[in-house]
Amino acid sequence: MKPLNPFALTVSVPPHRHCGTTVRDRMLMILMAMLPAAVMAAMTFGMPAVRVMALSMAAAVLAEMACDYFMDRETDVHDLNAFAVGLSFAFLLPASAPWWLAAFGSAASIVLGKMVFGPLGGSPFCAPLIGWAICRISWPAYMDANASMLATDLTYPLAQLKDFGLDAVQITDTRQLFLGKQLGGLGAVQIAGVLLGGMLLVLRKHISSIIPVGVIGGAALTAFLFHWLDPSIYASPAFHLLTGSTLFGAFFLATDGPSSPNRQVPMLLFGLLIGALVIIIRVYGAYADGMPFAILLANLFTPVLERIRPKPFGRR
Repeated sequence: MKPLNPFALTVSVPPHRHCGTTVRDRMLMILMAMLPAAVMAAMTFGMPAVRVMALSMAAAVLAEMACDYFMDRETDVHDLNAFAVGLSFAFLLPASAPWWLAAFGSAASIVLGKMVFGPLGGSPFCAPLIGWAICRISWPAYMDANASMLATDLTYPLAQLKDFGLDAVQITDTRQLFLGKQLGGLGAVQIAGVLLGGMLLVLRKHISSIIPVGVIGGAALTAFLFHWLDPSIYASPAFHLLTGSTLFGAFFLATDGPSSPNRQVPMLLFGLLIGALVIIIRVYGAYADGMPFAILLANLFTPVLERIRPKPFGRR
């Protein structure tokens, strides 16, 4: 009797019909969507931002090539995923980050956030956030955007809110925040560019709008509740949405395919959880911008949320 063929019994995650789009096509679209924010970052912070972005992408590509070599795999750098991971990691760094931090964190994002879990699509966490978390915990002084204040007149609104209270950010110009005139992650704070790129991904159907809507709605609702309880202490929802990496996380990080749910109800709950967590971390936590940690925590709940399944047709 012949043994059963395990591949014939394997049921993969839908969709089972493919539209012909390759991984390279998707990564290229993501890179194109991040281009407006990258250009705005270069215009705002100058050559230091360009240096950080270039080093991060180069380190990510070299790390993936090295892993493929030592694991005796055929290199898949041509799919552009390493470039997308490297640029996403760079967007979370301040423009003042030293070269070694950008290189190490980007390489760690590839090695520990992607390659140790097997081929592309196996990681339970958003890869750029793994490198960011390692650097944020290990070298907090270099990850602090306030270090950039020595070379610019811009301020870090989230740090001001955390350290000095709401009075310190009362005069913050919403228009300037929208145009990226603030400190933080060099690309993540380019709100106009991030929104433009995020809408491009949604309109081209490279990502679903459910998770971004859930994140933005969850953050706005949670911030509104705090602001309603005491408007003299807690910032408005608009402030939280236009500062830090809230919108970048909603469109580019929370929508990471392998680490997020793939059904509508779980996707909405996933987004709402991230939105609520980011405000709670900002209010009660030690970190000014809680978006990266909020997404990592929500990634832990993805397997649980995936158990929420639609009722089979005909079952009462």
